[in-house]
Formats: sequence, C-alpha cells, structure tokens
Amino acid sequence: MAESEQLSDQKGLQTLIVWQKSINFSVHICKVLLPKLPDHEKWALADQLRRSSQSIPANIAEGYGRYYFQEGIHFAYIARGSLEETLSHLSFAKEMGYLSSTDFDSLSSDISEIRRLISGYINYLKKSKRGINEPGSQYLAFSGGSE
Repeated sequence: MAESEQLSDQKGLQTLIVWQKSINFSVHICKVLLPKLPDHEKWALADQLRRSSQSIPANIAEGYGRYYFQEGIHFAYIARGSLEETLSHLSFAKEMGYLSSTDFDSLSSDISEIRRLISGYINYLKKSKRGINEPGSQYLAFSGGSE
C-alpha cells in the first residue's frame, strides 16, 4: 500500500491534505535541499530553512488538536507565515547560487499549492465554527481576523 493510501485510511490529522502536502514539503527540504547547502551555511541558512519548513505542518497539527475553531485559524495563520518565511529563505538561497532556478521554481510551485490549501483550510474552519457553543468559547482571544 502506498504511503498516501495509508494516510487516507487513518482518521485524524493525517487525513488533512494540507498537512500531508506540508509534511512532504518539509521532508523534501530537509532530505534534498539542506544537504546541498555549503558547510558554512549549516548553522545559519540550513537551520532557518529546517525550522521554518517544519513549522508549517507543526502549526497545522497544533491548530487541528485545539477544539475551538478560532485557535485552529490562529495556528493556520502561523503556518502560512512560516510558509512565507520558507519562501524568503529559498529566495535568498537562489540569489546566493545555492539553489538552481529549476529547483527554486519547483519549490515555489509547491509553496503556491500549500498556500492555497492553507487558505482553503482557514476558510473551512471559519465556516465550521467548531466548538462555538462550548462553555468558555466567548472568552477566546482569537478573532480569526481577515485574510
């Protein structure tokens, strides 16, 4: 059974396509791109790319694990911010000559897809309003804001 089939047979976080795509993107960054960076970038750019790319699925997961939709939205916004941070680091790597235009274009395409999925997930959470009628939900500080 393929990995994607195994993920869809499970219930919970791993069934979210946005999480699946973002975890695969992060793994690709760590396994394929980071080893290509020069040694002097090991503790600088490589560390920043690792952290920002891993933050994307981690924040989607944290928001998914929260009960109230406002918290899910809040963490999805953080994931989207980490995605843009990763794009900035990749742009720097390309400008420094560490990343080919072909690799950059491929990763940028992945980022565009994940951005679209995160925005769609935010819209879904806004509409679902999971936990809105639970005691204490009116005291949450997260308003969800506008995109």
